[in-house]
Amino acid sequence: MSTLQLRGPARVVVRQQRGALWAACALVVLGIAFVIGLRIWVATTPENCADGDTTRCGDSTYLPTYARSASQTYLAGGGTALLVLSVLIGVFVAGPLIARELENGTFRFAWAQSVPPARWLAARLALPAVLSTAAMTVLLLVYRWGRTGVQGDSPHELHWSQRGVFPALGPVVVAYALFAVAVGALCAVLVRRTLPAMGLTAVVLTVVMYGFGKRRYELWPTVRGLDEKGWSDSSWPIESGMLTPSGKELYWKDCFTRGNPGPDCLRDQGGVTNFVDHHPLSHFWPLQLVETGILLALAAGAVALAFRILRRHHA
Repeated sequence: MSTLQLRGPARVVVRQQRGALWAACALVVLGIAFVIGLRIWVATTPENCADGDTTRCGDSTYLPTYARSASQTYLAGGGTALLVLSVLIGVFVAGPLIARELENGTFRFAWAQSVPPARWLAARLALPAVLSTAAMTVLLLVYRWGRTGVQGDSPHELHWSQRGVFPALGPVVVAYALFAVAVGALCAVLVRRTLPAMGLTAVVLTVVMYGFGKRRYELWPTVRGLDEKGWSDSSWPIESGMLTPSGKELYWKDCFTRGNPGPDCLRDQGGVTNFVDHHPLSHFWPLQLVETGILLALAAGAVALAFRILRRHHA
């Protein structure tokens, strides 16, 4: 299907949804302005040290300014905010963009103007897909810039592995937006009613996002560090415990299960060497790319299924 074939239906979509498009632009601009405002707030607040410390530089005490600590708290939820935005994109595609047309029967007017069903659906997918990709790319770049400027010497507040941070640091957030567009289209052609399609889309996207957030660490094999030399503050610890002389693994979590969380719990069972199974910082990109690939594959499958269902109902 050529670009010229899509141009006419796409212009119709733009005219029909210009209010929603202006609202989306306003949200993007607001997000950018918010991050810029935080950077300016931190930059104009006096600090004693380059890492944001307000106490004596180089000592063991680290106390950031209120501007830096508050900015870290706000940005710690940046990834979550972008995921919520992805859900809103999917809900919009499912409801006002596609299901409402199918429910009200107004799609027949377009199809009567020599616009076949597949081309009609492609136009309603192409526009939000392109705009979502552009908006999410800009927002993730702004977020990365903002995070770098306010992180300071606090490795945990904005740690790359945090659920509220990880999605906003790489291409996975763009994949979530495209996945949301695909799920919205599929739910719309399946349900063909506005509110149920919107609700189903929100549920599906929320479940998928929650599932990836809970099991993301399984997308790439962890590495094992022994004693205190095999990991650092930049690592993402997954499991920890001790090894016995025979190599048996004893986990700290089992001590809590038995009601004995004391420091000698594993030593009493024969543990001699501490270990931590973790993702080092070098695993950031493999985790990002694997999750992105899975989401794009799911999105492609959802789009293909949506077109198939549409053809079956309107062959």
